[in-house]
Amino acid sequence: MSEPLHLPTVTDAQGRPLDVIELRGITVDCIVGVYRRERVTAQPLRLDVALFLDTREAAVGGQLGRTVHYGRLEGELRFLLEACRFELLESAAEAMCRYVLAPPPADAPRMQVRAATVRLTKPQALAGRAVPSLQVHRTAEELHYQVEDRPFGRVEIVYEGEGYGIYRLRIRPGGTLSMHLHQVLEESELVLGAGLTLQGRPVARGMAFHWQRGSAHRYDNPSQGEQTVLCVDRPRFVPSDEVEAEGSAEGLAPAQGRSYYAPEEPGG
Repeated sequence: MSEPLHLPTVTDAQGRPLDVIELRGITVDCIVGVYRRERVTAQPLRLDVALFLDTREAAVGGQLGRTVHYGRLEGELRFLLEACRFELLESAAEAMCRYVLAPPPADAPRMQVRAATVRLTKPQALAGRAVPSLQVHRTAEELHYQVEDRPFGRVEIVYEGEGYGIYRLRIRPGGTLSMHLHQVLEESELVLGAGLTLQGRPVARGMAFHWQRGSAHRYDNPSQGEQTVLCVDRPRFVPSDEVEAEGSAEGLAPAQGRSYYAPEEPGG
């Protein structure tokens, strides 16, 4: 188990200390580092996160939507660490903060996190001679997110780095992210909502898919609410690289995905 984080006191508008939810010891084997060996061989990266928020409404009502579903959040953070292939701990920490502090989407409701402390540790980076780590603290008030309108709905830019981009694709009710492929970038996507179809087939929340260059794919939202896909592009998204593909979704082979959410009871 990781050592406790060194946390500041964060207060609400009335000066009352906010509550803290911690996720400690998330360990992910991923590509992280600037040296050649680190760009080809995965190594363990440990993540500790503290979320500052007001949990009193959840305490009274007993609703997960009024707090943070840490079981799902853990999977989303693991997905980002594996998909982005960060070069610096600084970049990874900034991306983690920006993701957890982003306004929650309607199809994955939770309480807005007001501040976050993130610590990243590379236990094997110096072969046991020392253990490097980085801890950062950010507030929701200091962060701003660019949103772009698209035919299928909206794209929210969470974070863009040198060789990657993190986006939330917000597909409107009845909207379609039409069949397309990329000739330059690779794409990894994690479905956050429970109302989408992929390649014409229903897809469960928490499923992740990786699209190699030239792999056509399509999402449809037949539900009554907005549905969200967390997307990582490598390199970052370039509009000219999105190529419309011909054919129907039903003609595509079923996508092979991986679940990043722990199994839940029915209705979870």
